[in-house]
Amino acid sequence: MILGSRLFAVTLDCPDPHALARFYREIVGGDLRSSNDDFVVLSGTDSALRLDFQRVQNSEPIPWPDPAATRRLHLDFVVDDLDEAEAHLCSMGARRADSQPGGDRFRVLIDPAGHPFCLATAQAASTPSGQVPEVDTGRQAV
Repeated sequence: MILGSRLFAVTLDCPDPHALARFYREIVGGDLRSSNDDFVVLSGTDSALRLDFQRVQNSEPIPWPDPAATRRLHLDFVVDDLDEAEAHLCSMGARRADSQPGGDRFRVLIDPAGHPFCLATAQAASTPSGQVPEVDTGRQAV
């Protein structure tokens, strides 16, 4: 770990940062702040981590899942009721992904800008208690 470092934000590239920020505010709550039309911050949620939304020109969604697609990350959210959360978010512009590998444990949705994200039950979101073993990457610590 670099001394004093911490993750403070995840930025989603999209064609309309204000619209996508409002969509995600429905999931996590919080306040929207913006300094211009091309960048919006969603903060003040229960988490110290904030979501940022940035306008990009090349924002064509990549089909999910697509093993040939470029690497990317997605967001996972714990919800009380999968069916209710899915219905609400779909009414706001999300859509259910064709591929649903989680069965009843979680749902994969696609946000209005084409990013995949997951809704999970609390049970599905819990992680094993065992630690991941350290892997020697050959790099020296700084």
